[in-house]
Amino acid sequence: FDKQSYKVSGGLHGVGVSVVNALSEWCKVEVARDGTLYAQSYQRGVPESKVKPVGKRKKSGTKTTFYPDREIFEDVDFDFEMVASRCRELAFLNAGLTISIEDERDGEKAEYRFKGGLREFVKFVNENTTRLHSKVVHFEKTREETVVEVALQYNDTYRANIYSYANNINTIEGGTHLTGFKQALTRTINTYGDKNSLLGKGGKSVSGDDCLEGLAAVVSVKVKEPQFEGQTKTKLGNSEVKGLVASIVQEGLQEFFEETPSVAKK
Repeated sequence: FDKQSYKVSGGLHGVGVSVVNALSEWCKVEVARDGTLYAQSYQRGVPESKVKPVGKRKKSGTKTTFYPDREIFEDVDFDFEMVASRCRELAFLNAGLTISIEDERDGEKAEYRFKGGLREFVKFVNENTTRLHSKVVHFEKTREETVVEVALQYNDTYRANIYSYANNINTIEGGTHLTGFKQALTRTINTYGDKNSLLGKGGKSVSGDDCLEGLAAVVSVKVKEPQFEGQTKTKLGNSEVKGLVASIVQEGLQEFFEETPSVAKK
């Protein structure tokens, strides 16, 4: 809880694994650090012994193995597609990170690594559509210790596909980061359109809903102290994030429009 262990985190360091342990028939944790491998095993949440060294290990890392408790869960079958989908999502959100998954029941495997990160995420979302511009718009900036990364591309449909994340958590109900993004998108499109006489005479403007039609976008923020609304972490509440995202999106989009006027007109 000293805020020094990780730059950013979605949780409070240990609550998740404690719950997994409590709901497991057995759980084993192995930790390799400083050249030694340590281990501890549990039966239905109760430690069988203290943490003890069990060998030498040059590499570092943590391995957690658990088996769901059949006295609690009626069904302990894991859904490969569900787990793989989350692994793919995390690989998109963390460019260059390799995540592997293997189902030892039937040998099914998958490995995800995306050098392009959010750019590739947007391409994946847009793969069955006709894109209005070939290049995915992307920008990433760090301001006041908050990392803001955005990627977007328009297609010829009327539907909006916008995914928002805070510290790698899918905020399906949005929050301040998504609000800031939408406001900046509408403002920047209108400012550019007005300045370049693209909106017709009489001070016409494009509505927020119109700006979202045919948009595929991913908005990802990494915040030091995230404030989520509700225990399920589906909505980000940090008020300062709204302004940070809005200013970064406005700057990034303005720059993109000025550099590629043909795309901006489309």
